[in-house]
Amino acid sequence: MQFHAVQHQFLLYCETERAYSPLTVEAYSFELDRFRTYLQEFCGEVPEIEAIRLNDIRSFPGWLHDLGNQNNTVRKSLAAVKSLFKFALRRGFIEKNPTAAIPIPKREKKLPNFLQQDEVAATMQQFDQTTPKGLRDKALTEILYSSGLRVSELTGLTLAALDEYNCTVRVLGKGKKERIVPVGGVALTAVKAWLNVRPQFVTPESANAVFLSPKGCPMTSSQVYQVVHRAMKNTTEARQKSPHVLRHSFATHLLDNGADIYAVSQMLGHASLSTTQVYTHVSIERLKDSYKQAHPRS
Repeated sequence: MQFHAVQHQFLLYCETERAYSPLTVEAYSFELDRFRTYLQEFCGEVPEIEAIRLNDIRSFPGWLHDLGNQNNTVRKSLAAVKSLFKFALRRGFIEKNPTAAIPIPKREKKLPNFLQQDEVAATMQQFDQTTPKGLRDKALTEILYSSGLRVSELTGLTLAALDEYNCTVRVLGKGKKERIVPVGGVALTAVKAWLNVRPQFVTPESANAVFLSPKGCPMTSSQVYQVVHRAMKNTTEARQKSPHVLRHSFATHLLDNGADIYAVSQMLGHASLSTTQVYTHVSIERLKDSYKQAHPRS
């Protein structure tokens, strides 16, 4: 069976049966396209999937490294390829999985970027609250930090998802898993102020989206990124200035102030507690820095 045909079926399976997000499916597609490019160079052509052997794949990680990719990128590429061959084995397209013996490189441990609490406060002062657009931008930035939302979760928010009485928001996370997250009083006040002027933006295309562009369409991830990036530009030296940095800040500040890691994990929508533990490393590193600066015999 042709490789590209199996790839097409695999991506369809990821989208429909596994309910992966469009971004995840797109990332898998990109990595598998790169693998096909590698096969074309290494084998002179892209073999049919049942003809691909272990020796045909061994050099793939090295090929990626030669292109300047770091270990984490190689991990993602290999994970996509391994997933495709597991799928092919289950569907009976191949009799043996040639990727089973290929190890995945260790993950590079990088601590997430986050803002200091005073930098968050400064960022929230960057919006002109005398304009509808400023009220919208203030509200979306506040709720990103207050509830630790992913940008895709924010752009997918509907009016029905907001529960002002219970101070919560219902979001649809990865794998279309639903969760309910608290919304702080400051963020809720900002959201209410935006909702008062939201009717000025509403068009037939608006549906029930909470946050709308000037044309009345639901905001896109790139539009949200631009809003947050501009707000952070003059308030922090953090390397990254993005909505996800607010999510990192949300988790870090909660743990710094004694929140239970299991509760934080649930609020973030993490499938595994180990994913949340990176934020405890951030807190420990900050504790070490404080110790070194303050203790006379450090």
